[in-house]
Amino acid sequence: MTNGPSLPPLIDNPLAPEFYADEATGFFIHQGNLSITFSSARVDHRSDPGPVSRVVVGRVVLPVGAAAGLAVGLYDFLKKMGIDPGRGEQAAH
Repeated sequence: MTNGPSLPPLIDNPLAPEFYADEATGFFIHQGNLSITFSSARVDHRSDPGPVSRVVVGRVVLPVGAAAGLAVGLYDFLKKMGIDPGRGEQAAH
């Protein structure tokens, strides 16, 4: 017997959208959901040298409980990979 509801099976979708971001630009909580905005540097090549701007490339919205689970899971994963989440860089081996 389990101590809570079991999760439904995960079905992988190889066609799910994927994007690259340089940074998590902002966070916002509204009505129990956390919105994370991601951005990436882009160059305007109409001039030389072109100015660089930070452009929003996507947003992820999660219920606050799921966002907390993401934060803990990401922290644990980075630590296992030898990265100190508090410093944001590789830990010395």
